[in-house]
Amino acid sequence: MFKSYETELAGRKLVIETGKIAGLANGSVVVRYGDTVVMVNVTASKEPREGIDFFPLSVDYEEKLYAVGKIPGSFVKREGKPSDKAILTSRAIDRPLRPLFPKDFRNDVVIVATVLCVEQDNSPEVAAMIGASAALSISDIPFGGPTAAVNVGLIDDNIIINPTEEQREKSDLTLTVAGTEKKIAMIEAGANEVPEKTMLKAIKEGHKEIKKICKFISKIKKEIGKPKMEYVSFKADEEICKWVEENFKEEMKKSLQEKDKETRDNNISVLSEKIVNKYIEKENEEKAEEQKSNLSEAIHLLEKKCVREMIFIDHKRVDGRKIDEIRPLSCEVGVLPRTHGSALFTRGQTQVLSVATLGMISEEQTLDGIDTEETKRYMHHYNFPSYSVGEARPPRGPGRREVGHGALAEKALVPVLPSKEEFPYSIRVVSEVLSSNGSTSQASICGSTLCLMDAGVPIKRPVAGISTGLVTNPEDENDYVMLTDIQGIEDFFGDMDFKVGGTKKGITAIQVDIKVDGLSYNVIKDAFERTKNARNYILDEIMLKQIKEPREEISKYAPRIVNTKIKVEKIKDVIGPGGKMINKIIDDTGVKIDIEEDGQVYIYSADSKKAQKALEMIEDIVRDVEIGGIYYGTVIKTAPFGAFIDLGIAGKEGLVHISKISKERIKRVEDVLHIGDKVTVKVIAIDEEGKIDLTMKDLTKN
Repeated sequence: MFKSYETELAGRKLVIETGKIAGLANGSVVVRYGDTVVMVNVTASKEPREGIDFFPLSVDYEEKLYAVGKIPGSFVKREGKPSDKAILTSRAIDRPLRPLFPKDFRNDVVIVATVLCVEQDNSPEVAAMIGASAALSISDIPFGGPTAAVNVGLIDDNIIINPTEEQREKSDLTLTVAGTEKKIAMIEAGANEVPEKTMLKAIKEGHKEIKKICKFISKIKKEIGKPKMEYVSFKADEEICKWVEENFKEEMKKSLQEKDKETRDNNISVLSEKIVNKYIEKENEEKAEEQKSNLSEAIHLLEKKCVREMIFIDHKRVDGRKIDEIRPLSCEVGVLPRTHGSALFTRGQTQVLSVATLGMISEEQTLDGIDTEETKRYMHHYNFPSYSVGEARPPRGPGRREVGHGALAEKALVPVLPSKEEFPYSIRVVSEVLSSNGSTSQASICGSTLCLMDAGVPIKRPVAGISTGLVTNPEDENDYVMLTDIQGIEDFFGDMDFKVGGTKKGITAIQVDIKVDGLSYNVIKDAFERTKNARNYILDEIMLKQIKEPREEISKYAPRIVNTKIKVEKIKDVIGPGGKMINKIIDDTGVKIDIEEDGQVYIYSADSKKAQKALEMIEDIVRDVEIGGIYYGTVIKTAPFGAFIDLGIAGKEGLVHISKISKERIKRVEDVLHIGDKVTVKVIAIDEEGKIDLTMKDLTKN
């Protein structure tokens, strides 16, 4: 049965419809936010997936280019693999929802958000996040929501909820915040060095709207929600868990207390084998094989419990650090001899190599998405090979995690980059993770800053990144222990990974992943305080001691730029028919040339003399012909009455009458001038039709 529910979000109409389409899905809604329309369908398998120890949730945010009246630019003219922005939106939908499913649930759940229509003032990403929560809430899939989400902007210190397209262009903050009625469940932000106090205020303001939408979805659920399905629980056997804990807890704690990740992993592997063998002695091999998954889960739960108790009760970390202590840090710059900029950043056993490349403006990335952003001048790519965690897997293309981490580091650096006018290059940074024990994305932020400074990119201020973790008391949200600079095991068994990148002036990027049902404002405030102190330490004591400021000159292997601005109407003259003129300049000088629509011309060359020659050729082409002007031209044609001279300016030519060739009387033009001769001429007249009269006899030989 068709149902439509209406409310208001940030002063605009929000409508959730259900019961009209996609009737075979477990839950289906169409969200209309202004003229933006997003369909969200959720389905669950009837049976659990065998042989896994995690909840198999899949989220796909599908950008349909018909939603903005575009035909795909690819050869096949249909949507291909998802864009980076679609992947990032899928991750943003996933993160607040995943912790709210039952921990023992193993049925496949698939969420598909399809963008059908876009009005740029009303975010389809926000509509999709709200729609996913609504579809799950009314479905029979077990889910502990609802959640909701909003975008938050900041203009002249005024907080704006779900800013319009015009407001987004002026905003110093791009914040997506999701949550339940009680807590914050997800934060994703890019910011122009926004202070922590302002950021917390923006999150709180966003949460006010989130609470309203959660109540709205709860009302829909109460009216039409299906009874939740029964499912096979994959909760570990309590007796086996009790036996493992009673007999091996102290050994587990001892095995975990090791600085080196590889040694610690080996300790756990040896202990796990011992536990299985002891169980075989206690029961038999057949029973042990039968209880294999329960034993594995019991060992995992004991390891988790020991790590959390050591932190929460003893305030002791597995590597012996204090709660607020950062792992040993080091960095180097200029580690590769011929790249444009390079840096190696090491934090404990996490190590990242970042490499910068400077290119032409025309080499910036072209985007084919559903928003108005068409190009991207700064690109950050993050690679996470299997050898970085000591595994033997063949290389594959970047997955969603790599795209997400790369985007976070990119977001962190964008606010401090020079403008295109100040530094007319496209910039690509690649961060290669060489060794991973947690916080690789934050190491890539630090490495990116260092390699950009090494490349001579005049960034406004250096940026550092740090991550904090959390272990909470499930019975009291204000009883928690926060960890500075978490390593892999603390991320895996902890309750959050709160990543913050920024300068000494303020925050430039945030990404928060949580495993609990949400964070209180006190936790967020504490995380901001700790990350600020930590990144200031990293900047002052580590990074700036290696390189204090960007190098004065770019690498000798990077292209040099000479630029000028010409009149827009002269662009066609520089390009010439079929590109004849510009190709001649490129062939003669070996440079590369970019011409912008506003007439800005960029000439790239490793040889400054060749760049200057190309500039002179362009200036010759665009120079206006003026009466009294003196030009060095070429004879292109002779006639009984005179000679035609190419002035070398956008193909303009003029006539030297036979009487104006020489002070002495000549009978035939060919007695003095021949085709191909180089001559100096002066313009004496230009008629209304643009015909140019020249003279040679009034000029000296020089």
